[in-house]
Amino acid sequence: MNIETARIFCDLVELQNFSRTAEKNGISQSAVSQQIAQLEMTHHCQLISRKKRPLSLTQAGELFYQACRDILERYDRLSSELTVLQASSARINLAAIFSIGMHTLQPYVRRFMEMYPKVNLSVEYCGAGHIYEGILRGNFDIGVVAVPRMDRNIDVFPFENERLLLVCSRQHRLAAESTVDIHQLEGIDFIAFAKDVPSRTLIDSILKQHNITVRAVMEFDNTETIKRAVEINSGVSILPEPTVAPELAGGTLRGLPFRNQNFYRPTAVILRKDKILSQAGRYLIELLQKGLDKK
Repeated sequence: MNIETARIFCDLVELQNFSRTAEKNGISQSAVSQQIAQLEMTHHCQLISRKKRPLSLTQAGELFYQACRDILERYDRLSSELTVLQASSARINLAAIFSIGMHTLQPYVRRFMEMYPKVNLSVEYCGAGHIYEGILRGNFDIGVVAVPRMDRNIDVFPFENERLLLVCSRQHRLAAESTVDIHQLEGIDFIAFAKDVPSRTLIDSILKQHNITVRAVMEFDNTETIKRAVEINSGVSILPEPTVAPELAGGTLRGLPFRNQNFYRPTAVILRKDKILSQAGRYLIELLQKGLDKK
């Protein structure tokens, strides 16, 4: 029995008419009859009671119909998944928050492109809320976010833990220090993330844990603007180390580790639970999970 024969049998059961089944499948009515008869000969049982109108199934026919329906549903799902794989193999849509996309993610993108030079890896930078929405809607294949939130429809894979530094200008009174005690931030002018940014929640929780109250003089939704405000000595900030690496190397900012303990910003790779990825997409997920030094 092939798939088309199973489909014709199911159509006959559901339409209860030989001529309409023949029309739906683009064959003659006699061809439908012959295929049903061949099924009955092959399995040595009667599947359809031809004495009744409309057509009715025998007990064996009921069992055979349910099995055929299951086979067809599995086959159609497989065909759909294969189509998705073929369509997506040449393009991967990845979305990352600005700070990760512009800094931490870049060496991973280069490694991926070396491995799959013919795959069009589209990287879009946007806010975390837009990434979660795009992942759920299917607009993005893979997302990379900081301080990930749990969602029953999204798979979350740990990415990198980014060490947090106290960042200040070269003119700030703390610039001469090699490390800083978090309690030195009490009452200090502080450049904060906007309240709807997940990293703000993380940093607020760290300050609260140590009973520190800062004076938030400015709030921004991205690290680049925060860095510019810190550079002109409008205040200090707490930022992930990878995001300030260029400024630290160039000497426009100072980044001080905390003496109390190392604080980290967790980041993660996210994708929709039912997302089907191509081989290239699966490689990218594995690369982001395991890290560059392990690939």
